[in-house]
Amino acid sequence: MKLSCLQGNLNKGLSIVSRAVATRSTLPITQNILLSAEESGLKLAATNLEMATTAWVSAKVEEEGTITIPARLLIDFVNSLTDEMVEISLPSGSRALKLVSGRSQAHINGLDASDFPPIPQIGDGVTAKIGADALREAITQVVFGAATEESRPTLTGINADFDGDKLVLAAADGFRLAVHTATLSSPVDNKITVIIPARTLSEVNRLLSDQEEPVEITVNEQKSQVLFHLKEADLVSQIIQGSFPDYTQVIPQSYTTRSVLDISQFLKATKMSSIFARDASGIIRLVATPGAELSPGKLSISAQAEEIGGNETEVDAMVDGDPAKIAFNVKYLSDVLSVLRQSQVALETTTPSSPGVIRPLGVDNYVHVIMPMFVQW
Repeated sequence: MKLSCLQGNLNKGLSIVSRAVATRSTLPITQNILLSAEESGLKLAATNLEMATTAWVSAKVEEEGTITIPARLLIDFVNSLTDEMVEISLPSGSRALKLVSGRSQAHINGLDASDFPPIPQIGDGVTAKIGADALREAITQVVFGAATEESRPTLTGINADFDGDKLVLAAADGFRLAVHTATLSSPVDNKITVIIPARTLSEVNRLLSDQEEPVEITVNEQKSQVLFHLKEADLVSQIIQGSFPDYTQVIPQSYTTRSVLDISQFLKATKMSSIFARDASGIIRLVATPGAELSPGKLSISAQAEEIGGNETEVDAMVDGDPAKIAFNVKYLSDVLSVLRQSQVALETTTPSSPGVIRPLGVDNYVHVIMPMFVQW
C-alpha cells in the first residue's frame, strides 16, 4: 500500500467512520479502522457489528492494499498533524503502517484486513429518497424520545413507516411519544415498516450536518438491514426485530383546554423551573387560565422543592376552553420544546391525569404526547 492525501480530507474521513468503531467488544479487531487503498482513492470502514460506516477519501494511490489500524491511535495522530500532505505506506508482508507528514512521522502496528468483519452489502430491497433537510428535521424531532434501557428492545429503536410518498418516524419510551411525518422525494411502491436503532439515526443525523443532496434509504428484502447512502458515506445498520406498540391509540383525539404560546418564552420559563425541579423529582406544574373577554390568558409554570424553595413564571397564552392544570417531568417538556423550529406551539390538555399533547403551529406533521406526573394540587 502506498498513497498520499491531504490531512484535512483524511481527518474528515476518520471522523465520519469513528462513531461506528466498537468501544467494548469481544472481537478486538472491531476497535480498528479498515483502510483500503483502491484505484479510486482511500476507503475507510468501521463497524461495531450493529452498525457499519464507510467513507471515501480523495487520495493519489500508487500501490493498492488493505490493513486495519487501531482507531483511537490513528485518529489522534492524524488530528494532531497540520493541514499538509500525508504519505501513507505499508511494505508488502508488513503490518506496520507508516505515516509521514512534514517533519512528523509514525509507525502504527495493525491487524490483517482478512480478519475484519465483512461490511454488509445491500442490493435488492425497498429504496426511497428523502431530502437532507426533511430527514434531519424528522430525526431531530423524534430520536430523543426513544428508550435508553434495553429491557424493551423495540422501544430503543425508531419505528419507520414507509408508505407511498410518506415516511412516518415514531419514538416512545413509555412516558412520551414523538411522531413526525416527512415527505419522500422518491416514493416507495410497497408499504414497509421497520424499527431502526435510535443510535443509528443519531449517527445519520450527525453525518447529515453539512449535506444538501437527497439521502437514499434502502431496506433489504429480509427487513434485517437498512442502508443510508449519503454524499460522503454509506451507513449500514441492523434492524431491530419485533413489533412496535400501536402508538396511534396513545394520541388523544380531543381536548378541553388548548393553550397557544410563544415557544421561546415557554422554553425559557420551563428551563427556569428546572433549576428547582431538580430537587423535586423533576416535576413542574402548569396551570392554564383563560383570559377575560378579549384579553389573553396565561400559563403559569412552577416548581416547588420542599427543602430549597420554588419558583413560578407566567407566560402569555391564548387559552381556549376550561381552566386546566397538569404536571410534567421537566426534562420531557424541555426536550420537545428545544427541537421545534416554529415560533408558536399549542398545548392540549383534558384532565390532570390524562396525557398532554404538544403541536407546533403552522405545520401538521408533528405531534408529541407526554404522560402526566401525579401530584397533590
